[in-house]
Amino acid sequence: MGWLSGLRSLLPAPGRGLAGAVLCALCLVAVACGDDDDDSGSDGSGGASQTPEERAPEEPRAAAGGCESVPQPQPRPDGGAKKPRGRLDPRTTYVVTLRTSCGDIAIRLDQKTSPKTAASFVNLVRTGFYDGTAFHRIVPGFVIQGGDPTGSGSGGPGYSTRDVPPRTATYLQGTVAMAKSAVEPPGTAGSQFYIVTAPDAGLPPEYALLGEVVKGQAVVDEIGRLGDPASGEAGTPLQPVVIEGGKVSER
Repeated sequence: MGWLSGLRSLLPAPGRGLAGAVLCALCLVAVACGDDDDDSGSDGSGGASQTPEERAPEEPRAAAGGCESVPQPQPRPDGGAKKPRGRLDPRTTYVVTLRTSCGDIAIRLDQKTSPKTAASFVNLVRTGFYDGTAFHRIVPGFVIQGGDPTGSGSGGPGYSTRDVPPRTATYLQGTVAMAKSAVEPPGTAGSQFYIVTAPDAGLPPEYALLGEVVKGQAVVDEIGRLGDPASGEAGTPLQPVVIEGGKVSER
């Protein structure tokens, strides 16, 4: 599979029309190594029972200058995760809290719009897939991107899901969505995700909507300042920012 990248300068300013070439402007890549998840069920764990975690998300640590100095994680092999066979309980609100070297980020999942994506994300968090991975792409004033075990920008869990976003989807500050390559159909998702730091990223409705940040936006903004402006769309981090762990709260 060829991975496409381009310049964000191809993106229109917020509020302007979107050119057809915009899909190549992202370098938001994710692996698609399986069929869409069309199974039904009550959880996203591949049939394993889940114990609800009812604790509220932790308060984020101070963000301004609050990032810990941590080593760059060693790359892990691509793939290897088991595709979940079920769905989450539609009557339950799921909040995923990612503990990072800059503080905690709590994300309320949008399983109404993206049930397969949400179930996959919860399963990956619960199985520790994201533990010890880095935000490998940080573009100041645009997005922060993580979820690749290889750290290269082209890795993933070894399978894909698909939840086509509505045509009215927008990607505003705090929106969490799934990355994909330009050649993959709209709504395709693996494990790579991004969080928008711009007021409006100006993206087309091509990326599965995972949810929104409900606590820790200051942490997101702090991470968003740690990209090397000279690297452009590559978004080379100025220092490692690591996802140390995650938990799922059910309400």
